[in-house]
Amino acid sequence: MIAETVCSAVSAAGLGIAVVTAYRKRFLAAARIAAYSLVPVGLVMTGAVGWAADTAFSPTAWAGFAVLGCAWLLFLATRAVERRGGGTRKERKAARAARREAVAPEASAPSQGGGARPAVRPAPAQRPAGSSDDFSDIEAILKKHGI
Repeated sequence: MIAETVCSAVSAAGLGIAVVTAYRKRFLAAARIAAYSLVPVGLVMTGAVGWAADTAFSPTAWAGFAVLGCAWLLFLATRAVERRGGGTRKERKAARAARREAVAPEASAPSQGGGARPAVRPAPAQRPAGSSDDFSDIEAILKKHGI
C-alpha cells in the first residue's frame, strides 16, 4: 500500500515539473519528463510493484537470481574462450588449411613471406650544390614583404 502511494506521489511531482517546463516553452523536455513521470503509475497499475515487493522478500527468488547470474557468467566465459581459442578443433584445422591454400603453391618466395629484405637501400638522387629550386617560392614571398 505504501509503495503505491509513493509511486503516485512521484508521478504527481513529475507531472508538475513537466507543466512548469512546458510553461517555459520547452515542450520536448516537458513531454520527456511527463513520460518518465507516468512510468511509476503504470507499474503500479500493472501489478509490477506488488510482484517486485513479493520478490524482494522471497529467498527462493533470490536463489533463482543467483542461478541466473551463474548461468550468465558461464555463458560469458565460454564465449570468451571460444573467441580466444578460435572455436572447435575442426574449425581451427579448417582455418589453418585455408590459410595455407590462400597462397598459390608456385608463388615466389617473397609472396609467401619467407623472403629477406635487401640490405642496401638505393641512394636518393642528389641535387647539384647550387640548386635553390626548393627555396625559390619562399624567397619570392620574403621579397614581396620586403624582407
